[in-house]
Amino acid sequence: MANFLYQQAPNSKDIQNPLERILMVPLIPEVEDFKRRFDCLVSTTWGGTEMNCPTRSGFDLIDNKSCGRVASDRYEVRIADENDFELPPGTPGEALVRAKEPWIITAGYWNHPEWTEKAFRNLWFHTGDMLMKDTDGNLYFVDRIKDAIRRRGENISSFEVENEINAHPDVLECAVIPVESGHTEQEVMAIVVSSSPAKLNPKVLVKFLEPRMPYFMVPRYIDCVDILPKTPTGKIQKYILRDRGITASTWDRELAGIKLQR
Repeated sequence: MANFLYQQAPNSKDIQNPLERILMVPLIPEVEDFKRRFDCLVSTTWGGTEMNCPTRSGFDLIDNKSCGRVASDRYEVRIADENDFELPPGTPGEALVRAKEPWIITAGYWNHPEWTEKAFRNLWFHTGDMLMKDTDGNLYFVDRIKDAIRRRGENISSFEVENEINAHPDVLECAVIPVESGHTEQEVMAIVVSSSPAKLNPKVLVKFLEPRMPYFMVPRYIDCVDILPKTPTGKIQKYILRDRGITASTWDRELAGIKLQR
C-alpha cells in the first residue's frame, strides 16, 4: 500500500492528510522521502497470522531496513539452522517463535494436525521466514525460505530484488521468483506490473537495477503483465507464478545480448 501511494505523482496537497503515525510493512527504500512528503512518522514490524507481531521498531527506524527488535516481554525469537540450533549474529536462518503469555500464538491448525505437528517442533513455532539478527538485537527480514533463490553459489533474497524493482517510477508492483536453469541452480525472474498503460521496457529496468544491486541479483528473465495473481487478502500467489514459469512473452536478458559482470 505504501509503495502504491508513493508511486503516485507528487501533489502539493500530499502533506495535507490526517495521518500522523503509520505502520509500514515492509519498509520501502524511499521511506525517508515518504515521511517528508506525507509529514508522518513511520514504524514497522514483522509477524504472521499465527503469531501476531513479535517485533517492534518504534518510530526511530534503524537504517530503514530493520523490522525492529523482539517484544521480549511477550515473545522469544530464535534465528536457527535446519536443526533448530541458534545461529550467530549476521547469519540468516529460519525465525522460530514461542510465546511468554498464553493465547498470543495459535494453538494449531484447525482440522490439520499434520500441519500443526510440522510447524510446532521442539517447542518452537517454525515461521518459514528467513531473518537475520545483528549484534544489537535488531532483526532483518531476508525472505520467505521457499522464495529464496540460489544462483551459481549465491543466495539471493527475492524480497530485496522486489524492493529495488518497486523503486522504479514506472513499476506498480512486482514478484520475483526462481526458475530452473539447465546450466545453473536457478535464475532470477521478475514479473512486473507497470504503473502506466504502456508496459515497461525490460532493458530500461535492467539499466535502472544494475547500479543498485550486485550483478548476480539482476533478473535474467522479465515478464511484463497486467495483473498478478493474489489471495482475497491481497497477498501475491507466487506458487502460481512459479508453476507458470517462463512463457512466450518472457524477455531474456542474455538472449538480448546483455551480460552483466562483477
